[in-house]
Amino acid sequence: MNPLTRLHIQLLRLQSRAAAPRRWHQARDRTELRIDYGCDIVPGRGHILGGGLVKVQDLLTRFPSRRDTPNLLYLVSSALPHDADLQIRACKRAGGLFVLNQNGVAYPGWHGPGWEQANRPMRFAHEQADHVVYQSAFCRQGAERFLGPRTGPASILHNPVDTAVFTPADTPPPGGPVLLLAGTHQFQYRVDTALDTLAALRPRLPGAALLLAGRHTWAPESDALAHIRQRARDLKIQDALTLLPPYPQAEAPALFRRAHLLLHTKYNDPCPRLVVEAMACGLPVIHSASGGLPELIPPEAGASVPAPADYDRDHPPAPDTLAAAILDLWPRHPAARAAARAHAVEHLDLTAWLDTHHTLFRQLLTAP
Repeated sequence: MNPLTRLHIQLLRLQSRAAAPRRWHQARDRTELRIDYGCDIVPGRGHILGGGLVKVQDLLTRFPSRRDTPNLLYLVSSALPHDADLQIRACKRAGGLFVLNQNGVAYPGWHGPGWEQANRPMRFAHEQADHVVYQSAFCRQGAERFLGPRTGPASILHNPVDTAVFTPADTPPPGGPVLLLAGTHQFQYRVDTALDTLAALRPRLPGAALLLAGRHTWAPESDALAHIRQRARDLKIQDALTLLPPYPQAEAPALFRRAHLLLHTKYNDPCPRLVVEAMACGLPVIHSASGGLPELIPPEAGASVPAPADYDRDHPPAPDTLAAAILDLWPRHPAARAAARAHAVEHLDLTAWLDTHHTLFRQLLTAP
Protein backbone atom coordinates (compact mmCIF):
# COMPACT_ATOMS: atom_id res chain seq x y z
CA MET A 1 0.00 0.00 0.00
CA ASN A 2 1.23 3.51 -0.79
CA PRO A 3 2.51 5.19 2.43
CA LEU A 4 0.35 8.26 1.79
CA THR A 5 -2.70 6.05 1.34
CA ARG A 6 -1.90 4.22 4.59
CA LEU A 7 -1.52 7.55 6.39
CA HIS A 8 -4.82 8.79 4.98
CA ILE A 9 -6.64 5.67 6.20
CA GLN A 10 -5.06 6.05 9.64
CA LEU A 11 -6.27 9.66 9.83
CA LEU A 12 -9.77 8.63 8.79
CA ARG A 13 -9.81 5.96 11.48
CA LEU A 14 -8.74 8.49 14.11
CA GLN A 15 -11.51 10.84 13.02
CA SER A 16 -13.99 7.97 13.13
CA ARG A 17 -12.86 6.91 16.62
CA ALA A 18 -13.52 10.44 17.84
CA ALA A 19 -16.83 11.00 16.07
CA ALA A 20 -18.54 7.60 16.34
CA PRO A 21 -19.39 7.69 20.08
CA ARG A 22 -21.00 11.13 19.72
CA ARG A 23 -23.22 9.88 16.90
CA TRP A 24 -24.52 6.99 18.99
CA HIS A 25 -25.43 8.90 22.15
CA GLN A 26 -29.17 8.27 21.56
CA ALA A 27 -28.76 4.62 20.49
CA ARG A 28 -30.99 3.27 23.29
CA ASP A 29 -33.94 5.41 22.22
CA ARG A 30 -36.10 2.99 20.17
CA THR A 31 -39.16 5.23 19.65
CA GLU A 32 -38.37 5.47 15.92
CA LEU A 33 -36.02 3.85 13.43
CA ARG A 34 -32.85 5.84 12.72
CA ILE A 35 -30.40 4.05 10.41
CA ASP A 36 -26.71 4.70 9.83
CA TYR A 37 -25.45 3.03 6.63
CA GLY A 38 -21.81 3.53 7.56
CA CYS A 39 -21.03 6.25 5.01
CA ASP A 40 -21.68 9.97 4.74
CA ILE A 41 -22.83 10.00 1.12
CA VAL A 42 -24.31 7.31 -1.13
CA PRO A 43 -23.96 8.23 -4.83
CA GLY A 44 -27.11 8.36 -6.95
CA ARG A 45 -28.29 6.00 -9.69
CA GLY A 46 -26.30 7.90 -12.30
CA HIS A 47 -22.98 6.75 -10.80
CA ILE A 48 -21.22 3.46 -11.50
CA LEU A 49 -21.43 1.46 -8.29
CA GLY A 50 -20.93 -2.06 -7.03
CA GLY A 51 -23.87 -4.14 -5.88
CA GLY A 52 -23.28 -3.43 -2.19
CA LEU A 53 -24.02 0.28 -2.41
CA VAL A 54 -26.91 -0.30 -4.81
CA LYS A 55 -28.66 -2.13 -1.96
CA VAL A 56 -28.13 0.93 0.22
CA GLN A 57 -29.68 3.06 -2.52
CA ASP A 58 -32.69 0.76 -2.42
CA LEU A 59 -33.02 1.00 1.36
CA LEU A 60 -32.79 4.79 1.25
CA THR A 61 -35.98 4.94 -0.81
CA ARG A 62 -37.91 3.90 2.30
CA PHE A 63 -35.52 4.24 5.25
CA PRO A 64 -33.66 7.58 5.15
CA SER A 65 -30.18 7.90 6.61
CA ARG A 66 -30.07 9.33 10.16
CA ARG A 67 -26.36 9.37 10.72
CA ASP A 68 -26.62 12.24 13.21
CA THR A 69 -28.37 10.19 15.94
CA PRO A 70 -28.72 6.57 14.78
CA ASN A 71 -29.96 3.59 16.73
CA LEU A 72 -29.31 0.93 14.04
CA LEU A 73 -26.20 0.34 11.95
CA TYR A 74 -26.76 -1.42 8.60
CA LEU A 75 -23.68 -2.55 6.65
CA VAL A 76 -23.23 -4.60 3.48
CA SER A 77 -20.29 -7.00 3.52
CA SER A 78 -19.25 -6.27 -0.08
CA ALA A 79 -19.07 -2.53 0.64
CA LEU A 80 -17.75 -2.35 4.20
CA PRO A 81 -16.34 1.08 5.12
CA HIS A 82 -12.64 1.28 5.98
CA ASP A 83 -13.52 1.81 9.65
CA ALA A 84 -16.29 -0.79 9.90
CA ASP A 85 -14.80 -2.30 13.06
CA LEU A 86 -14.76 1.08 14.82
CA GLN A 87 -18.33 1.85 13.78
CA ILE A 88 -19.56 -1.56 14.93
CA ARG A 89 -17.83 -1.22 18.31
CA ALA A 90 -19.23 2.28 18.86
CA CYS A 91 -22.73 1.11 17.95
CA LYS A 92 -22.65 -1.93 20.22
CA ARG A 93 -21.03 -0.08 23.13
CA ALA A 94 -23.81 2.51 23.07
CA GLY A 95 -26.55 -0.11 22.95
CA GLY A 96 -27.38 0.29 19.26
CA LEU A 97 -28.48 -2.47 16.91
CA PHE A 98 -26.34 -3.85 14.10
CA VAL A 99 -27.59 -5.62 10.95
CA LEU A 100 -25.14 -7.14 8.45
CA ASN A 101 -26.15 -7.87 4.86
CA GLN A 102 -23.75 -10.72 4.03
CA ASN A 103 -22.69 -11.49 0.47
CA GLY A 104 -19.87 -13.86 -0.49
CA VAL A 105 -16.58 -14.48 1.31
CA ALA A 106 -12.97 -14.85 0.26
CA TYR A 107 -11.99 -18.48 -0.30
CA PRO A 108 -8.86 -20.15 -1.76
CA GLY A 109 -10.14 -20.79 -5.28
CA TRP A 110 -11.42 -17.26 -5.82
CA HIS A 111 -9.05 -15.11 -3.78
CA GLY A 112 -5.88 -17.17 -3.69
CA PRO A 113 -3.25 -16.62 -0.96
CA GLY A 114 -4.29 -14.15 1.72
CA TRP A 115 -7.95 -15.13 1.77
CA GLU A 116 -7.87 -15.46 5.57
CA GLN A 117 -6.77 -11.84 6.00
CA ALA A 118 -9.36 -10.64 3.48
CA ASN A 119 -12.09 -12.27 5.58
CA ARG A 120 -11.10 -10.63 8.88
CA PRO A 121 -13.33 -7.53 8.61
CA MET A 122 -16.29 -9.69 7.58
CA ARG A 123 -15.59 -12.22 10.34
CA PHE A 124 -15.77 -9.50 12.99
CA ALA A 125 -18.97 -8.05 11.52
CA HIS A 126 -20.51 -11.53 11.21
CA GLU A 127 -19.77 -12.26 14.87
CA GLN A 128 -21.09 -8.94 16.17
CA ALA A 129 -24.31 -8.59 14.17
CA ASP A 130 -27.66 -8.66 15.97
CA HIS A 131 -29.09 -10.06 12.73
CA VAL A 132 -27.44 -11.27 9.53
CA VAL A 133 -29.29 -11.04 6.21
CA TYR A 134 -27.65 -13.58 3.91
CA GLN A 135 -28.10 -12.86 0.21
CA SER A 136 -28.51 -16.57 -0.57
CA ALA A 137 -28.25 -19.97 1.07
CA PHE A 138 -24.87 -20.27 -0.66
CA CYS A 139 -23.76 -17.04 1.07
CA ARG A 140 -24.79 -18.53 4.40
CA GLN A 141 -22.89 -21.75 3.68
CA GLY A 142 -19.74 -19.84 2.76
CA ALA A 143 -19.97 -17.56 5.78
CA GLU A 144 -20.39 -20.45 8.20
CA ARG A 145 -17.41 -22.23 6.66
CA PHE A 146 -14.97 -19.32 6.30
CA LEU A 147 -16.20 -16.76 8.86
CA GLY A 148 -17.42 -19.13 11.55
CA PRO A 149 -20.85 -20.38 12.64
CA ARG A 150 -23.43 -18.05 14.19
CA THR A 151 -25.84 -18.66 17.02
CA GLY A 152 -27.70 -15.37 16.62
CA PRO A 153 -30.72 -14.57 14.41
CA ALA A 154 -30.33 -14.68 10.63
CA SER A 155 -32.41 -14.86 7.47
CA ILE A 156 -31.96 -15.40 3.74
CA LEU A 157 -33.13 -12.66 1.41
CA HIS A 158 -32.15 -12.65 -2.26
CA ASN A 159 -31.15 -9.43 -3.94
CA PRO A 160 -34.09 -7.40 -5.29
CA VAL A 161 -34.97 -5.54 -8.46
CA ASP A 162 -37.36 -2.67 -9.10
CA THR A 163 -39.63 -4.40 -11.60
CA ALA A 164 -41.33 -1.11 -12.43
CA VAL A 165 -38.01 0.24 -13.76
CA PHE A 166 -36.40 -2.94 -15.07
CA THR A 167 -38.93 -4.00 -17.69
CA PRO A 168 -38.66 -5.98 -20.94
CA ALA A 169 -38.48 -4.39 -24.36
CA ASP A 170 -41.86 -4.20 -26.09
CA THR A 171 -40.47 -6.65 -28.62
CA PRO A 172 -37.15 -8.53 -28.50
CA PRO A 173 -34.34 -7.27 -30.75
CA PRO A 174 -34.42 -8.64 -34.30
CA GLY A 175 -32.20 -11.53 -35.36
CA GLY A 176 -30.05 -13.09 -32.79
CA PRO A 177 -29.54 -14.52 -30.41
CA VAL A 178 -27.81 -11.47 -28.96
CA LEU A 179 -25.93 -12.50 -25.82
CA LEU A 180 -25.03 -10.09 -23.05
CA LEU A 181 -22.03 -10.45 -20.73
CA ALA A 182 -22.06 -7.58 -18.24
CA GLY A 183 -20.85 -6.41 -14.86
CA THR A 184 -17.36 -6.18 -13.38
CA HIS A 185 -15.07 -8.75 -14.98
CA GLN A 186 -12.53 -9.53 -12.27
CA PHE A 187 -11.20 -12.61 -14.01
CA GLN A 188 -10.11 -13.08 -17.58
CA TYR A 189 -11.81 -16.46 -17.83
CA ARG A 190 -15.25 -14.81 -17.65
CA VAL A 191 -14.62 -12.92 -20.87
CA ASP A 192 -12.63 -15.64 -22.65
CA THR A 193 -15.38 -18.15 -21.93
CA ALA A 194 -17.99 -15.83 -23.44
CA LEU A 195 -15.91 -15.22 -26.58
CA ASP A 196 -15.27 -18.94 -27.02
CA THR A 197 -18.98 -19.67 -26.52
CA LEU A 198 -19.89 -17.23 -29.28
CA ALA A 199 -17.34 -18.85 -31.59
CA ALA A 200 -18.82 -22.30 -30.85
CA LEU A 201 -22.33 -20.99 -31.46
CA ARG A 202 -21.86 -19.15 -34.76
CA PRO A 203 -21.63 -22.20 -37.08
CA ARG A 204 -25.11 -23.26 -35.96
CA LEU A 205 -26.58 -19.78 -35.39
CA PRO A 206 -24.85 -17.34 -37.79
CA GLY A 207 -26.85 -14.42 -36.38
CA ALA A 208 -25.46 -14.87 -32.88
CA ALA A 209 -23.73 -11.83 -31.40
CA LEU A 210 -22.24 -10.73 -28.09
CA LEU A 211 -22.57 -7.45 -26.19
CA LEU A 212 -19.69 -7.18 -23.74
CA ALA A 213 -20.29 -4.41 -21.20
CA GLY A 214 -18.65 -3.33 -17.96
CA ARG A 215 -15.28 -2.94 -16.31
CA HIS A 216 -12.34 -5.28 -16.91
CA THR A 217 -10.33 -5.36 -13.71
CA TRP A 218 -8.14 -8.44 -14.22
CA ALA A 219 -5.59 -6.17 -15.97
CA PRO A 220 -5.19 -2.49 -16.87
CA GLU A 221 -8.22 -1.58 -18.96
CA SER A 222 -6.23 -0.88 -22.13
CA ASP A 223 -4.46 -4.25 -21.87
CA ALA A 224 -7.72 -6.09 -21.21
CA LEU A 225 -9.42 -4.49 -24.21
CA ALA A 226 -6.43 -5.27 -26.45
CA HIS A 227 -6.60 -8.91 -25.33
CA ILE A 228 -10.35 -9.08 -26.05
CA ARG A 229 -10.00 -7.60 -29.54
CA GLN A 230 -7.11 -9.90 -30.43
CA ARG A 231 -8.93 -13.00 -29.18
CA ALA A 232 -12.03 -12.00 -31.16
CA ARG A 233 -9.89 -11.67 -34.30
CA ASP A 234 -8.28 -15.03 -33.66
CA LEU A 235 -11.72 -16.63 -33.28
CA LYS A 236 -13.02 -14.71 -36.34
CA ILE A 237 -15.95 -13.27 -34.39
CA GLN A 238 -14.90 -9.60 -34.33
CA ASP A 239 -17.86 -8.62 -36.51
CA ALA A 240 -20.27 -10.16 -33.96
CA LEU A 241 -18.73 -8.50 -30.88
CA THR A 242 -19.76 -5.11 -29.49
CA LEU A 243 -17.65 -3.68 -26.67
CA LEU A 244 -19.51 -1.32 -24.34
CA PRO A 245 -18.13 0.77 -21.46
CA PRO A 246 -19.06 0.51 -17.78
CA TYR A 247 -22.59 1.69 -17.13
CA PRO A 248 -24.43 3.28 -14.19
CA GLN A 249 -27.55 1.77 -12.68
CA ALA A 250 -29.76 4.26 -14.49
CA GLU A 251 -28.61 2.94 -17.89
CA ALA A 252 -28.87 -0.77 -17.08
CA PRO A 253 -32.49 -1.36 -18.24
CA ALA A 254 -31.77 0.02 -21.72
CA LEU A 255 -28.68 -2.19 -21.94
CA PHE A 256 -30.62 -5.35 -21.06
CA ARG A 257 -33.28 -4.54 -23.66
CA ARG A 258 -30.64 -4.77 -26.41
CA ALA A 259 -30.11 -8.49 -25.78
CA HIS A 260 -32.03 -11.78 -25.89
CA LEU A 261 -30.06 -13.75 -23.28
CA LEU A 262 -27.76 -13.06 -20.35
CA LEU A 263 -24.61 -15.18 -20.51
CA HIS A 264 -23.25 -15.42 -16.96
CA THR A 265 -19.93 -17.24 -16.95
CA LYS A 266 -18.78 -16.64 -13.37
CA TYR A 267 -18.25 -19.68 -11.16
CA ASN A 268 -19.67 -19.67 -7.61
CA ASP A 269 -21.33 -16.26 -7.91
CA PRO A 270 -23.00 -15.75 -4.50
CA CYS A 271 -26.10 -13.73 -5.47
CA PRO A 272 -25.53 -11.47 -8.49
CA ARG A 273 -27.91 -8.56 -8.75
CA LEU A 274 -27.09 -8.46 -12.46
CA VAL A 275 -28.94 -11.76 -12.95
CA VAL A 276 -32.01 -10.53 -11.09
CA GLU A 277 -32.15 -7.32 -13.14
CA ALA A 278 -31.72 -9.23 -16.40
CA MET A 279 -34.61 -11.56 -15.60
CA ALA A 280 -36.84 -8.58 -14.79
CA CYS A 281 -36.05 -7.30 -18.29
CA GLY A 282 -37.09 -10.62 -19.80
CA LEU A 283 -33.63 -12.10 -20.37
CA PRO A 284 -33.32 -15.83 -19.71
CA VAL A 285 -29.97 -16.66 -18.12
CA ILE A 286 -27.38 -19.16 -19.37
CA HIS A 287 -25.21 -19.95 -16.38
CA SER A 288 -22.97 -22.23 -14.37
CA ALA A 289 -24.98 -24.32 -11.88
CA SER A 290 -22.81 -23.11 -9.00
CA GLY A 291 -22.91 -20.62 -6.15
CA GLY A 292 -26.26 -18.98 -5.53
CA LEU A 293 -27.47 -19.10 -9.14
CA PRO A 294 -29.57 -22.28 -8.84
CA GLU A 295 -31.53 -20.49 -6.08
CA LEU A 296 -32.20 -17.45 -8.25
CA ILE A 297 -33.01 -18.92 -11.66
CA PRO A 298 -35.76 -21.52 -12.13
CA PRO A 299 -35.19 -24.01 -14.99
CA GLU A 300 -37.90 -22.47 -17.14
CA ALA A 301 -36.19 -19.04 -16.96
CA GLY A 302 -32.83 -20.10 -18.38
CA ALA A 303 -30.43 -22.98 -18.78
CA SER A 304 -27.63 -24.17 -16.51
CA VAL A 305 -24.52 -26.21 -17.18
CA PRO A 306 -23.20 -28.65 -14.56
CA ALA A 307 -20.50 -27.49 -12.16
CA PRO A 308 -18.73 -29.17 -9.24
CA ALA A 309 -19.00 -27.78 -5.72
CA ASP A 310 -15.50 -26.56 -4.88
CA TYR A 311 -13.87 -23.84 -2.79
CA ASP A 312 -10.29 -24.79 -3.62
CA ARG A 313 -10.32 -23.71 -7.27
CA ASP A 314 -12.67 -22.12 -9.78
CA HIS A 315 -14.24 -24.18 -12.57
CA PRO A 316 -15.17 -21.99 -15.57
CA PRO A 317 -18.05 -23.44 -17.57
CA ALA A 318 -17.03 -25.12 -20.84
CA PRO A 319 -17.84 -22.98 -23.92
CA ASP A 320 -19.12 -25.97 -25.92
CA THR A 321 -21.50 -26.83 -23.09
CA LEU A 322 -22.73 -23.25 -22.84
CA ALA A 323 -23.26 -23.13 -26.62
CA ALA A 324 -25.26 -26.36 -26.46
CA ALA A 325 -27.44 -24.89 -23.70
CA ILE A 326 -28.12 -21.80 -25.83
CA LEU A 327 -29.01 -23.94 -28.85
CA ASP A 328 -31.44 -25.91 -26.69
CA LEU A 329 -33.07 -22.81 -25.21
CA TRP A 330 -33.28 -20.63 -28.31
CA PRO A 331 -36.35 -22.35 -29.87
CA ARG A 332 -38.26 -21.80 -26.60
CA HIS A 333 -36.98 -18.27 -26.05
CA PRO A 334 -40.44 -16.60 -25.95
CA ALA A 335 -41.60 -18.88 -23.12
CA ALA A 336 -38.30 -18.54 -21.26
CA ARG A 337 -38.47 -14.76 -21.66
CA ALA A 338 -41.93 -14.66 -20.08
CA ALA A 339 -40.87 -17.03 -17.29
CA ALA A 340 -37.83 -14.91 -16.41
CA ARG A 341 -39.95 -11.79 -16.11
CA ALA A 342 -42.66 -13.55 -14.12
CA HIS A 343 -40.17 -15.00 -11.65
CA ALA A 344 -38.59 -11.61 -11.01
CA VAL A 345 -41.97 -9.98 -10.45
CA GLU A 346 -43.32 -12.72 -8.19
CA HIS A 347 -40.25 -13.52 -6.11
CA LEU A 348 -37.60 -10.79 -6.39
CA ASP A 349 -39.45 -7.48 -6.46
CA LEU A 350 -37.97 -4.56 -4.54
CA THR A 351 -41.22 -3.73 -2.70
CA ALA A 352 -41.34 -7.14 -1.03
CA TRP A 353 -37.63 -6.86 -0.13
CA LEU A 354 -38.25 -3.50 1.54
CA ASP A 355 -41.33 -4.86 3.33
CA THR A 356 -39.25 -7.69 4.75
CA HIS A 357 -36.70 -5.19 6.03
CA HIS A 358 -39.48 -3.12 7.59
CA THR A 359 -40.66 -6.18 9.52
CA LEU A 360 -37.10 -7.04 10.56
CA PHE A 361 -36.36 -3.51 11.80
CA ARG A 362 -39.63 -3.39 13.75
CA GLN A 363 -38.85 -6.70 15.45
CA LEU A 364 -35.36 -5.55 16.41
CA LEU A 365 -36.59 -2.22 17.79
CA THR A 366 -39.34 -3.79 19.90
CA ALA A 367 -37.40 -6.82 21.17
CA PRO A 368 -36.93 -6.80 24.97
